[in-house]
Amino acid sequence: MIYDVIIVGSGISGLMAAIEAKTSTNKVAIITKTNIFKSNSSMACGGINAVLNENDSEKIQSHIDDTYISSKYLANLENITYMCKRANKIISKLESYGVDFDKDKNGNILQRPFGGGKQNRTCYVKDKTGSAITQALIKKAKQIGITFLVNTFVLNLATHKNRISGVIALRKIDSNVLVYPAKAVVLAGGGYAGIFRGNSTNAQDYTGDLIAVCLRAKLALKDMEFIQFHPTGIAKTNYLVTEAARAEGGYLINEDNERFVNELETRDKLAKAIVEQQQKNKKVYIDLRHLGIEKIQKKLPSLYNAAFNQVGVDISKELLQIKPVAHYSMGGVEVTNMVESKIKGLFICGEMANTRIHGANRLGGNSLLESTVFGELAGQKALTYSLDNNFEVINYNSVIQDIQMIDYIFSSDSSKNFNAIRISLGNCMYENVGIIRDEVSLIKAFDYIKYLRTQSYSLHCINKERTNNVELSSILELRNALEISEAIILSANLRKESRGAHFRKDFPILDEKYNKHILIREFQKGFFKLEFEQDSFLLKIRNLIINKK
Repeated sequence: MIYDVIIVGSGISGLMAAIEAKTSTNKVAIITKTNIFKSNSSMACGGINAVLNENDSEKIQSHIDDTYISSKYLANLENITYMCKRANKIISKLESYGVDFDKDKNGNILQRPFGGGKQNRTCYVKDKTGSAITQALIKKAKQIGITFLVNTFVLNLATHKNRISGVIALRKIDSNVLVYPAKAVVLAGGGYAGIFRGNSTNAQDYTGDLIAVCLRAKLALKDMEFIQFHPTGIAKTNYLVTEAARAEGGYLINEDNERFVNELETRDKLAKAIVEQQQKNKKVYIDLRHLGIEKIQKKLPSLYNAAFNQVGVDISKELLQIKPVAHYSMGGVEVTNMVESKIKGLFICGEMANTRIHGANRLGGNSLLESTVFGELAGQKALTYSLDNNFEVINYNSVIQDIQMIDYIFSSDSSKNFNAIRISLGNCMYENVGIIRDEVSLIKAFDYIKYLRTQSYSLHCINKERTNNVELSSILELRNALEISEAIILSANLRKESRGAHFRKDFPILDEKYNKHILIREFQKGFFKLEFEQDSFLLKIRNLIINKK
């Protein structure tokens, strides 16, 4: 089957793109690696930022300023402005699709405070906002005739003369490699925090697969060193304790019952403060007991159920032990004009794209907004491109190479345990490339990941059955995760300062000479090229905001 537009990824950005790209006459498909309901978007709990009055220029400017300051001056002010000004229309559009935001008795959308924000601007659906938005968008997509190709693992892009031809993918039900031609493609495959397996809110298969695909397509990655660690995950299970818990008045305390930080600080500061407590061998808890059972069950029902079911804690009566966990990747694929790639007809949005919104530290509540705003824009641009262009030639030599790769993985036996390698990778990244880093830890991690990468190419499926072979997917994900891990480490080592989510204990101060982005390309397999990219306005705008304060 051929399609006018293919979207890869069924999170909020992918769904928004698909809806915008669909007309009454064209063919649009969403490809998703697993099922349509599984995405990081559906796990986002707290809310989506928006100034609801489009004429309130002061509040909109406050949202712009908060986002830029949180980025530690590594964001693009024009892109932020576009996002913040588009926010109220996005909320209206989501409501028209069936998202039922919490409202007051007069029917006005309620908004809660979030860390790093000077205004209450976070719209929410209890503590399951991402899930509510995702389900509404899936329903809308089905209503307008979008095709869902589930359990389909994208292996590589098909291109011709720097134009997109389609995608090459593994159909997991039978392990066959197929090519899906398309006039335009939107990549919206999420981030790479799942690499920190065992120490992440992400599912273990969120390994940056499409980012690795883009690397192999010779696209550049940007700001890969910036990974946001959410300060509050349940210590035993890594389940996300939504920022809404602190927005509704929860306290962070240590085992001595001391509050040691402002709970509504930005996430980078909170995560670091919690780690410092842990380094003193003190456990850290979130205390919600003073909120009372009625408010907890009204505002935080999902957290209440998760805490009780996962660790047997009644948060209305007991403390819940927490720890920082890898949560969100600010880095991603370089884009221009907010969603365009250097391959014509290929558009990128959502967490996997570096839209220069979040810089070194994402503001809570901005991820769902970025996903909707730029998903919408990517879909609109993909539709326009598909109407103005024809299908490109498919180079079947690249398809044959992927077929041979899959056959090779099935061709022999392996004595290595790939699940053990994945766990080892997650622990190595968390311990050495986590919240606190230095040159010694980064070199240690790089050497180990380089070794694991060589080992990964000798992995084979023990089970030779080709029907829904989970080993095959795991091996492919591991290869991608190792490729992305090297890019993270190399970028982190080059940035010899501390900024936002990137803290170097050997360079603990923000250094203005690093007011620039790091680009990384893989010019041949296993070999990377890094370079700095200076945005000419970065220092100027930073000084303007500081003087304005």
